[in-house]
Formats: sequence, structure tokens, C-alpha cells
Amino acid sequence: MGIINSLKQLDTSSLVDRVEDKLVQLLQERKLNVGDSIPTELELCAALGVSRTVVREAMLRLRMMGLIESKKKRGAVITSPDLFGILAKSMNPHILDQGTLREIFEIRLVLEIGMADFLFKRITPEDLAELREIVEKDLDSSQDHIFNIDYEVAFHGKLYDITGNETLKKFQSLLLPIFDFVHNSGLLKKQKEVYEFVSHKELLHILETGTPELFRNAMRKHLENHFSRLF
Repeated sequence: MGIINSLKQLDTSSLVDRVEDKLVQLLQERKLNVGDSIPTELELCAALGVSRTVVREAMLRLRMMGLIESKKKRGAVITSPDLFGILAKSMNPHILDQGTLREIFEIRLVLEIGMADFLFKRITPEDLAELREIVEKDLDSSQDHIFNIDYEVAFHGKLYDITGNETLKKFQSLLLPIFDFVHNSGLLKKQKEVYEFVSHKELLHILETGTPELFRNAMRKHLENHFSRLF
């Protein structure tokens, strides 16, 4: 009898999965926008040929993903999901596998090399002045370090701020703790020698007088110690 019950539970779960997929497909096909209402539970039950319990479970999943929410007198409506709120709950370095941690480490390197054009388009004299203050407080480049999260947050965090891309800034706040964790975790190759390729001060100088292409190349060299631990 226990085996039969387990099979029934498995079938129900599979049905909820299919209904969830159908609901997401419905939202896409109808090209619904944020604030638009979706069919009622009874209408969905009739259209999909499933019980109200199954529809409710599928709807609950969509609510947990932030795709829909309940409104008084309107029922369920489309919402804009809080992507980073969802990500923040799962981007814990202690619960991610080593392959995922390594790839997140790589993502941050790619983003910082690729932001050059946005920086040169949007940087202001006030931004440059703030970066100068940060650089003046930076660690001595002769010290044996390749990553210090406090200085990374200060200098690199300001670069993300200058891009003016709010989504990118939120993503960076999730990336840095994992970057720090991976750096200290032993997942990467050990650094035999630490070289000072391009300092924060030199990056700032390029922002003041150079071009996006020069900055991209300089940022790649700035991050060379990290790349050397990957390859």
C-alpha cells in the first residue's frame, strides 16, 4: 500500500509540473504585461482538465517565483519578479557545487572587462574624484595580495555604479562574496607568484585620459593573477 501511495504522489507532482509549464506558456502566448489579470482557478481547471488542487499548487509556484500576485477584486495578476531577491536565496557559496562556484568566479572577470564602453560614456568628474579618493586609500601595490574584498568593493563597486546599470550593480553585490569565497577556498590553482600587472591607480589614469579599448586591455591585465589561477 505504501508503494501505491508513493506512485500516486509522484504522478500528482508530475501533473503539477506540467500545469506550471502550461501556465508559463499561457503568459507568453497571450503576451500579458505586468498588471494584467490571468484566468481564474476555475477557468484554468476547465481549460486544462485538472483539479483545483493541482492548479493551486502550480499557481503557488508562480507566486514563489514572483511571476504573479493576488490582488483584491482582481484575482491573480502578472508581476515583475524580483530576480535578485530570488537569486540571493540560492547564491550561497556553501550550498553551490564547485563547478558552479568556479563559473560564477569567471562571470565576474568577464563583466569587468566588458564594462569599458559604459564607463567612458557615463563617467562624470565627480565619479573620477571619488575614484581618486579610493585609490589614495588603496593598499600598497608592493604588498603580497591579489584580492582584498574591502578594496574590491570600494574600487570595483564604484565602477559598477558608474555604468548606471542597476541590474548589473545588484548582480555585482551577489558576485563579490562568492568571488571572495572561491579565492580563499582552494578550488583554484595556487598562485606561485603574485605580480602587479595594472593597479587601480593605473586604471584610473586610463579612465581620465585613455579610451575604452585601452581600459579593456588594462582591466584584463589587472585581473591577470585571477586568470592565471583558472588556466
